[in-house]
Amino acid sequence: MEIINKKEAQLLSLVSQKLIGPALSPQKIIEHLGYVQIDTISVIERAHHHVLWARNQKYVPSDLNKLVENRKAFEYWSHAASYLPMSEYRYTLPMKRRFQKKESSWFPRDTKLMTSVLKRIKNEGPLRSKDFENTRRGANGWWTWKPSKNALERLFLEGKLEITRRDGFQKVYDLPEKVIPNSVDISMPTEKEYLRFLIKRTLRHHGLANLDEISYLMKKEIKLKLAKVIGLMLSNGEIQEIKVQRLSKPYFVLPNALKNLPKAASKILILSPFDNLVIQRQKLKDLFNYDYQIECYVPAPKRKFGYFCLPIFQGCRPVARIDCKADRPNQDLIIHSINYEPNVDREVIEKAIASKMKSFAKFNGCKNIQGCKLRSD
Repeated sequence: MEIINKKEAQLLSLVSQKLIGPALSPQKIIEHLGYVQIDTISVIERAHHHVLWARNQKYVPSDLNKLVENRKAFEYWSHAASYLPMSEYRYTLPMKRRFQKKESSWFPRDTKLMTSVLKRIKNEGPLRSKDFENTRRGANGWWTWKPSKNALERLFLEGKLEITRRDGFQKVYDLPEKVIPNSVDISMPTEKEYLRFLIKRTLRHHGLANLDEISYLMKKEIKLKLAKVIGLMLSNGEIQEIKVQRLSKPYFVLPNALKNLPKAASKILILSPFDNLVIQRQKLKDLFNYDYQIECYVPAPKRKFGYFCLPIFQGCRPVARIDCKADRPNQDLIIHSINYEPNVDREVIEKAIASKMKSFAKFNGCKNIQGCKLRSD
């Protein structure tokens, strides 16, 4: 078994995440990562755009809209709502089948209403939630999801509707045959095919992963099945087992993953809290010694770093957390705070971050940077 040190593991992770090395097109990024998480928070550019920009500084949000329009990417569920590559559409079918068999889920099944909603879309074409009846206010004072919205989401989870596009951030639903190209494989994968896909996709974009990371947020029964398939893949050489110094669990990699790794990395990375590199917080702590928490879900008095603080890396090293907001009407990127990690040479890092923030401001549609000052001279 090959043994690597943490620095090598970190470099493998960054290379596999396409955060260092040649920039890929947005389509190639999604195809390589396997998913890009969608998020509604818009204090800065939304997470799905931020993830792509972090890997290609020429990216603009309209690029993703074009991928959806050209049927190169589509929306469904990964560990969360995500954009996925159309080329891997068939691997969403097992989850859709599970939802079809469930009477209850996040959205209750109302067969009569679902039939009615589906009939309207068949007759009228693509529709949004607001094309149905009005929302209603619940007894607790909060606006509740209308029944038709529940029906739309349930039909979407079961694969009976797809999201053809978004108007603003509003989902537009249509029939699968109107969204999925005829050239796309829609055959149901076998259980073994599906599990092998999950393993290889994880190792493709994470570089290395242990069983807990491969089965992230999955049920215990799936984790046990994944463990068996990992054993089979090890025996036939599809994957390899390695050890990372000072970490007890065995890790797995694809063959030749450790070849031609760079010796170092120094690029400044401003990442989304939902970036594929950082979304598994325990993995982030194990590999990078970085204890990160998004604080928008934390009561304001208990926040340490700000509502939407962003992780900042210099190469493999976490160096800071920055909390900022895009004031789009005034084209100002407002920096509320920046907190540096221990043992960081602030003077050197601050200049590098200041330079990167200029392109980050432009990405957010801002011309100026206000608030907490960064030394750039």
